Amino acid sequence: MPAKSPQQRSLVSTIGAHALHSKYDSRELTTNARAKFDQRFLDEIDPHRVLPEAERDRRADHARKAYFAKLAYMSAKARAARKAAP
Repeated sequence: MPAKSPQQRSLVSTIGAHALHSKYDSRELTTNARAKFDQRFLDEIDPHRVLPEAERDRRADHARKAYFAKLAYMSAKARAARKAAP
């Protein structure tokens, strides 16, 4: 079988993704990944679990918001740099 071009690989991947999502709920497919992602923030702000649960959740929520705000900032900075490039 000859190697696929990047465009062909992309199309095959798109077909696979659509087939997968037509059979399953996307939220179910990513439940474990989302739980692990959220756990990251809990571990970051309270690794020894000494804070009360409500406080730990409040701080983890802010850590998550800070993470996404930083991503948005870096994305805007990169877009501005690309726009300014000759």
